[in-house]
Amino acid sequence: MAKKDAKGKKAAADKGKTAKRPAAKGKAEKRPSAKASASKGKARSVAVGSEESGPPPRLRLQYENEVIGQLKKRFDYRNKHQIPKLRKVVLNMGVGEALGNIRFLEAAAEDLSIIAGQKPSIRRAKKSIANFKLRTGNPIGVAVTLRGARMYEFLDRMISVAIPRVRDFRGLSPKGLDGRGNYNFGIKEQIIFPEIRYDKVEKIRGLNVSIVTTAETDEEGYELLKAMRMPFRER
Repeated sequence: MAKKDAKGKKAAADKGKTAKRPAAKGKAEKRPSAKASASKGKARSVAVGSEESGPPPRLRLQYENEVIGQLKKRFDYRNKHQIPKLRKVVLNMGVGEALGNIRFLEAAAEDLSIIAGQKPSIRRAKKSIANFKLRTGNPIGVAVTLRGARMYEFLDRMISVAIPRVRDFRGLSPKGLDGRGNYNFGIKEQIIFPEIRYDKVEKIRGLNVSIVTTAETDEEGYELLKAMRMPFRER
């Protein structure tokens, strides 16, 4: 009798366990469709972009509101795509001393990143020159390419703040146009930018500024930059 009672208790316990288990669902849960997930991804990207992007640069607004009309009237363009515009700005700083001490290259990269607001890339020698103890692949400079909002912000700071700080400044030479509407000029001292702290500068260095435009001629490039308040010297 005792054995029968024990078996009955085990069977009852097993029934209770199976009763507590949830029954299997007849239908599987619906997964979100590809369209729904794509729409959510777009909404997230728009939200992130709206948080990161601030107000449009002042120089870009000036180009859209004033410069486009002036150029269209000056050259009588029939299509809006013919109107020249800025494409990119390239800043280049040569550091020949880096062959003897790599610290000079690091200091130049730090200065250029502060000026441009973007991390520069290291430029290396493309061929060996025995007289200068230069070998292929040696780091000899740093450069950075600016586009979009950073390009307009840099040009605005350079034109409004940095260039007027140059000693005995008499205007930029228009001879820097390369024949295809692009403009190149050099800056002798990086300390004209107020972002650079003079007491932390190890050495005074210059840099080259290349402004690339969509203009087809030097006259169009000159008028574009002049309308954007580039302080050119009178021809």
